[in-house]
Amino acid sequence: MGRRALRAKGLRLSDRAVRWVLKPLVFIASLGPFAWLIWAGLTGNLSANPLSDVTNETGVWTLRFLCITLAITPLRKLTGWNAAIRFRRVAGLFAFFYGTLHFLTYVIADRFAALDFPDGMVAWTTVRNLAKSVGEDVYKRPFITVGFTTWTSMVPLALTSTSGMIRRLGGRRWNLLHRLVYLTASLGVVHYWWLVKADVSRPIAYGIVVGSLLAFRIWLARARAAVAPTRRLHTDGSSPKREAVGRAK
Repeated sequence: MGRRALRAKGLRLSDRAVRWVLKPLVFIASLGPFAWLIWAGLTGNLSANPLSDVTNETGVWTLRFLCITLAITPLRKLTGWNAAIRFRRVAGLFAFFYGTLHFLTYVIADRFAALDFPDGMVAWTTVRNLAKSVGEDVYKRPFITVGFTTWTSMVPLALTSTSGMIRRLGGRRWNLLHRLVYLTASLGVVHYWWLVKADVSRPIAYGIVVGSLLAFRIWLARARAAVAPTRRLHTDGSSPKREAVGRAK
């Protein structure tokens, strides 16, 4: 068996390891915060306001998974580990998962608890009043406005995360849409900073992380743009030296 065949075989084994070992482990680990919240709730290890604890924890984990999602491309570029790209979808979907839990616990703890329930109130009226209450809160409180915008910006990203949607949209349009994740993460930092009010050290830390990852992405885009003319030059079959000689003649 030749060296090239051995290398290809090793690559296939590596792909299997990523698919059948690493990805399941990453998936299970990503469920860890959710499992911990359930365990803490069942064992009485949350505070006197458990829904507030769940809201805070799910919000923080949403931001963490957004940062992990943004870090995948730099990790791949800096280490050369191309298999890292396979974990970006998992990280992005878990960001949406924890973001949805964060939004739902806010709705239950903050808006649903504030509703009046007169006798004879039907389910549809409850839903309508709840939606109205959430809408008014989004309109009146700026940090809720930013938080709601953050969550809604994740919806199209989650819905288009499948391979089928990538093919349907086309790689160029899909990549353009999923750049929205940088805005999502930035809004998440602003929402967090607005929420804590007093000690803003953690929101600032997340802001530095998101800003650094965005700066790396901008640098990478500029580097690719600088390389593109050279590639086009070589594909045309010409070279800078030949063009210089031609101009001299």
